[in-house]
Amino acid sequence: MTNDTNKQPLFAIEGLYVSVEGNEIVKGVDLTVNHGEVHALMGPNGSGKSTLANAIMGHPRYEVTAGKVLFQGQDLVGMTPDKRAREGLFLAFQYPAAIPGVVMGNFLRAALKARRGEDVPVREFRKLLDETMDLLKMDATFARRYVNEGFSGGEKKRAEVLQMAMLRPEMAVLDETDSGLDIDALKTVAEGINAIRGPGSGVLLITHYQRVLNYVKPDVVHVLYQGRIVKSGGPELSEQLEKQGYEWITGEFAPQGVAAGEGVA
Repeated sequence: MTNDTNKQPLFAIEGLYVSVEGNEIVKGVDLTVNHGEVHALMGPNGSGKSTLANAIMGHPRYEVTAGKVLFQGQDLVGMTPDKRAREGLFLAFQYPAAIPGVVMGNFLRAALKARRGEDVPVREFRKLLDETMDLLKMDATFARRYVNEGFSGGEKKRAEVLQMAMLRPEMAVLDETDSGLDIDALKTVAEGINAIRGPGSGVLLITHYQRVLNYVKPDVVHVLYQGRIVKSGGPELSEQLEKQGYEWITGEFAPQGVAAGEGVA
């Protein structure tokens, strides 16, 4: 029997157009993530993937000129990033920033307090942190370091996944979190995604490569090209991209042949 809360999509982008400094990058994207689903968004460099991710989270540099970003039925457009985060939306950055002087453990406790809207007792927080770090096979010393300061690329991505696993967002958007990772770090990222995966949550996994999808099986795969979703399908679509490369997409959907909405699934 379907729960009433599951009758509306968890997350939906409707006719979204996004500009950066007057340049239109995202050109009419429609995408729906239902409860319990993981969607992979793939595409070549310059297709608008990171622009879409930043617009979803409300980065002020990215101007939504038309369309909606609906999360649990509420339009997020115009809402500040911190408000979106408190509502249960999470963005893992492609290039996480360092925060010198801020200890990771303190940062996570403050983030969890903001997410819950109330203080988190030290004992409860410590238990949750230890369990989460064990799940992700992370050394306990990680929590005593400054946020991303002196971290390798892989460590920064692990820190993002740790935050996600601690906060348990209803909707997680991961902007190429798998890029530049060795196999161990990639497995950590995948374990974090699979840890939050469940009937009440959703994931939009933005990636260039099929390899992370060997560990995180998506329900739906979309291809973004020239600011539009030109193809959608099951996991086999990512496998086809792996075999044929993006030349297949760029050839089939050349700019002169893509009108608004054409080829969008």
